[in-house]
Amino acid sequence: MSSVPVAVVTGSNKGIGFAIVRALCKQFQGDVYLTARDPSRGQEAVAKLQEEGLHPLFHQLDIDDLQSIRALRDFLKEKYGGLNVLVNNAGIAFKVRDTTPFATQAEVTLKTNFFGTRNVCTELLPIMKPYGRVVNVSSMASSSALGGCSRELQQKFRSDTITEDELVELMTKFVEDTKKSVHEKEGWPNTAYGVSKIGVTVLSRIQARMLNEKRKGDHILLNACCPGWVRTDMAGPQATKSPDEGAETPVYLALLPSDADGPHGQFLSNKTIRSW
Repeated sequence: MSSVPVAVVTGSNKGIGFAIVRALCKQFQGDVYLTARDPSRGQEAVAKLQEEGLHPLFHQLDIDDLQSIRALRDFLKEKYGGLNVLVNNAGIAFKVRDTTPFATQAEVTLKTNFFGTRNVCTELLPIMKPYGRVVNVSSMASSSALGGCSRELQQKFRSDTITEDELVELMTKFVEDTKKSVHEKEGWPNTAYGVSKIGVTVLSRIQARMLNEKRKGDHILLNACCPGWVRTDMAGPQATKSPDEGAETPVYLALLPSDADGPHGQFLSNKTIRSW
């Protein structure tokens, strides 16, 4: 078994994920895994970074596929005895002008952004090593979507005692409400992406709390962050930040020094804690 530290970035064959892998290859003292659903795209991305003199490794990962997540978990356990850094970057967004019915957009977006990310955490958090770092890439869209929720929903999402099961129930209810075309009446905002990222931000708060309760002595730090408005396939060419600039906050959180006791359970953008 290798004693080398290991980092994994989900959804990292392009965009912000690719930039995070690039930065970690330069700054992280260990093996860095670029992951992608499609092995050929993943290998192409690895080759690009190798041309820059960097040495990422590749592992297939489709966060919508539990078997794929478990295969990665087993590989990491067997080869490294666990995991040191996890950056949950994989995510999707429909374009503003997409004509796909809203209920379909809601189901597809939450399946990946919330439920897929949660499944990765469920399988990989138990193998995080002491002093591990977990970064869930969320979005400021989670804050604006929270502002668009009813007061009752806002209270639930801001609660310091909300459980993961209760959060899953709420995310499931949003999808069901969109199918019945009652989501606005039920207090939800009209953004599937925003709601999916509320899920990611709140999940991060819950997970940090659980780590405090069950693994306090392991000094694992887990946070959510917004990379900013970044020029990617998702955000388009008008965005203000380059992918490398978008990677800065996730990488900062991934590389928090071993003697740091925070941030933990926070939501950050531009390396700054934001109120939730």
